[in-house]
Amino acid sequence: MLDYYAGVALLVLWELAPRLKWVDSKFIPAPTAIIAEGAKLASSGELLVHIAISLQRTLQGLFFALIVAIPLGFILAGWFPRLTRFLGPLLRLLGEINAFSLFPLFVLFFGIGELAKFSIIFWSCLWPILFTTIAGVRGVDPLFVKLARSMGSGRLLLFFKVLLPGALPYIFTGIRLGATVAFLMLIAAEMIGASTGLGWLIHNSNVNFIMPRLYLGAVLIALLGMALDYGIRWLELRVVRWKEA
Repeated sequence: MLDYYAGVALLVLWELAPRLKWVDSKFIPAPTAIIAEGAKLASSGELLVHIAISLQRTLQGLFFALIVAIPLGFILAGWFPRLTRFLGPLLRLLGEINAFSLFPLFVLFFGIGELAKFSIIFWSCLWPILFTTIAGVRGVDPLFVKLARSMGSGRLLLFFKVLLPGALPYIFTGIRLGATVAFLMLIAAEMIGASTGLGWLIHNSNVNFIMPRLYLGAVLIALLGMALDYGIRWLELRVVRWKEA
């Protein structure tokens, strides 16, 4: 319970500060006001729509990044290690480019629609998953590979019995990093050229000076990010059973 004391104390202080006029409630509303605003939006069904749209965009970008990054990481690190070392600086450079800074290019090629938002999330998720997959394949003990080959294992069996299990902990780390970055980029993307989603909700609340709704969007984004991270951790514990704590 000690882990939650700081959070509870923060909520109590946050609730008391506007009520006791320590802060201006117009700019920092109390948690009860934020909850009341959330209940109002939930009763009309609007809040569920924003949450569903944001989750859909995040999971779509993350899913397609997984489809591309994991096979590419195994191919580069497993079959073409010299090419991977040669391309390493270029890949790191591309991975350091903030996806939101490329938003004008995405808009130029894909327009101000769902495809541009998808491209931002896809780009953001791609690099952490790719880099951790490459690191995971490189981290597999070569003795395991030699032992499997000496026992007559083919490429397919070697992949599923040695390389994939060995790289999975790294891959899950990359997925968690990618999911975190995806939420950050999603909110930024939804603030431009969107009419739904939590990012749009925050932007619209800021423009119309509806502070409880703005804080509600921020809190929901944090909670969704935490829920997604815990979900990925739970899946990792079920899949990577041999990983030590």
